[in-house]
Amino acid sequence: MEYVVISLTALIVSSLTLFSGFGLGTILMPAFAFFFPLPVAVAATAVVHLANNVFKIVLVGRNADWGVVLRFALAAAAAAVLGAWLLSRLSDVAAITSYAIGESQHDVTLIKIIIGVLIIVFALFDLLPALQKLSFDRKYLPLGGLLSGFFGGLSGNQGALRSAFLIKARLDARKFVGTNAVCGFIVDVARLAVYSAAFYTANFALVGDIKLLVLVAIAFAFLGSFVGSRLVKKVTLRALQQIVGVMLLVVGVGLMAGLV
Repeated sequence: MEYVVISLTALIVSSLTLFSGFGLGTILMPAFAFFFPLPVAVAATAVVHLANNVFKIVLVGRNADWGVVLRFALAAAAAAVLGAWLLSRLSDVAAITSYAIGESQHDVTLIKIIIGVLIIVFALFDLLPALQKLSFDRKYLPLGGLLSGFFGGLSGNQGALRSAFLIKARLDARKFVGTNAVCGFIVDVARLAVYSAAFYTANFALVGDIKLLVLVAIAFAFLGSFVGSRLVKKVTLRALQQIVGVMLLVVGVGLMAGLV
């Protein structure tokens, strides 16, 4: 079942988010979290996200504005290291409380509460029109890098904030897509370095076939990005955004309650 859910998620979301610059990590991480421990889900999502960004760079990276990349991505990479380190520390904190539903044991942990809250916040970007239109002046690019990088390292969710800052950098559509892909790639490299050192290898060894699952997800994300690159203009599906937003709210509440 995990292969079907995660592969289809990677395919559909990747094809729809090439131009928006965000969505793959936000939606794919909860899909992994249904089947694996939360730190493993964040790390697995980062691997798929990194590989997909490499593919997007091949497709559109030549259009990147390197001045914007330097101002935004260097700050984002530094903050991503801090966020990833914090995730590794929080993953070792004991459960706040536990309870049973039938024969199932559920743990409420600090890391699940924090990431659940973050998922709910990012779900609001899909549900609230005011947040969909959120953007910031170009002078705040380094601040945007710090915020999006930190949350990317901590929870795997960074693209919505990144796009909100980059959208006001006076880039045309092609430069926006290319710059977004390069910035996402740099953040992914930074946070994966920390995941590897802290818990990534050890946790992957405990969950069997997740390496194969990650490879399958990468392949389907590649296919989705290829399909998205063939689109003439940005795909906007308001109904899909609302459905995804509601689903993320459910996942966020489920994490906070220890059900996921």
